[in-house]
Amino acid sequence: MAEPKKKALITTGIASQNRKARYDYKIGDVVEAGVMLVGPEVKSLRSGRATLGDAYAAERDGELFLLNCYIPEWQAGSHVAKFEPLRPRKLLLHRKQMRELINAIDRDGATLVPLDIHFNDRGVAKINLGLAEGKKKHDKRQAIAARDWARDKARVMRDRG
Repeated sequence: MAEPKKKALITTGIASQNRKARYDYKIGDVVEAGVMLVGPEVKSLRSGRATLGDAYAAERDGELFLLNCYIPEWQAGSHVAKFEPLRPRKLLLHRKQMRELINAIDRDGATLVPLDIHFNDRGVAKINLGLAEGKKKHDKRQAIAARDWARDKARVMRDRG
């Protein structure tokens, strides 16, 4: 009997994505930031098990932290390397970038929403943050209508040959 395939760990590419962010918010500037993680968190991210649905970034003591990002405990980890799945994680940005984002949050009332967590070419975990404003219900309906029309238009054009 054949052995079941092991699911490969992610070395580069997207580990987790917040697909509802672009639906719920108007995304302005997008910034890539590093994330301070402990060892088992990286392994858990590489298995693609993180959840960004309720996550956001906020300022604490002049620095930015990722809050409500759920990274489950790594099952094969030792008892020494346990971590809290919802702990605040410090974001690594240049001082000028951090100041600009904090000012935009304070001045415009915008929100920093994580769009995805990915591993770059060197295998380092990075997070894309979008400076977001909330959409109204009618904006969401217009976005759905535009997406449906684009899909129908592509289908018609494809069928015509």
